[in-house]
Amino acid sequence: MATHAVTDDSFDTDVKNSDIPVVVDFWAEWCGPCKQIGPALEELAIEYDGKVKIAKVNVDENPTSPAMLGVRGIPSLFLFKDGKVVSSKIGAAPKAALKAWIDESV
Repeated sequence: MATHAVTDDSFDTDVKNSDIPVVVDFWAEWCGPCKQIGPALEELAIEYDGKVKIAKVNVDENPTSPAMLGVRGIPSLFLFKDGKVVSSKIGAAPKAALKAWIDESV
């Protein structure tokens, strides 16, 4: 399964009410580091299919959900488990580091 696009309107349903952990990537088209980690997140979405959902929220099109979480820089990654943030990471990182962060958080 590929990454899942989430909007402000679908945030509660897709993230907070998910029955599996969700990594939310807050990103924007113009963000170089966001584009840098995009392929790694796509690969991780396939690797974690059915265990962890990888969601992407475009901050330019959906300003409410990042504001609720106090996002001040992108990329910002938040890991939700049982509807609550259990971990967060700001900035780009290699795939191995992202995978390690997910593994230690779920």
